[in-house]
Amino acid sequence: MALDKTLLDILVCPICKGNLTYQQDSQELICFVDKLAFRIEDDIPIMVPDEARKLEIEK
Repeated sequence: MALDKTLLDILVCPICKGNLTYQQDSQELICFVDKLAFRIEDDIPIMVPDEARKLEIEK
């Protein structure tokens, strides 16, 4: 299920307060600044930094 556009417009990274990108296939919200992926469970974003997955992004 797709994340509500209004909710996506409101949510920001809890660390840097930057924009998040919704990845529908993995059901995650991605912060490319902090290289973190916040999972979505039952249509609820889990925005706890300690529970976020660290991304392996190469420049």
